[in-house]
Amino acid sequence: MDLKDYIASIPDFPKKGIIFRDITPIMLEPEAFKEVTARIAEFAKEIGADLVIGPESRGFLFGVPAAIEANLPFAPVRKPGKLPRETISQSFTLEYGTDTLEMHKDAVKPGQKVLIVDDLLATGGTVEAAEKMVERLGGSVAGYAFVIELDDLKGRDRLSKDVPVLALTHYEGE
Repeated sequence: MDLKDYIASIPDFPKKGIIFRDITPIMLEPEAFKEVTARIAEFAKEIGADLVIGPESRGFLFGVPAAIEANLPFAPVRKPGKLPRETISQSFTLEYGTDTLEMHKDAVKPGQKVLIVDDLLATGGTVEAAEKMVERLGGSVAGYAFVIELDDLKGRDRLSKDVPVLALTHYEGE
């Protein structure tokens, strides 16, 4: 199955010159959604992950079903103030400023091997922040999984070099 058949390319969104890669058509086609879920779950098993985490909100969309398929727990990574118990936070740089993410302090146990799942790898800031929190909690990142990688933005350069990456589709500055 060619997953690009289920990814819509929206020119000039959210601003002129940007091509937005919309993953929602994947969710409208059960076979495509099952394919993504199965491939991420298989990757989780191959790398020996103990836990799946995903940043809100699109990391939830693919991380949760993959975690269930792989029979693994899932922990959310959220914007500040959205998690009800004690959290840790990590700020990171964006193209035009900074942002912050949080995780529950008990989400990752020392020694756990974590798979980080998100819909898209662009500049890598979100994933880098999630990885730093995993490490601060005593875990290690065993792998990264993305539905889309925007190769020309070089987000992979911000990821740990010795950690496996699953990118189900790739786009250059098309």
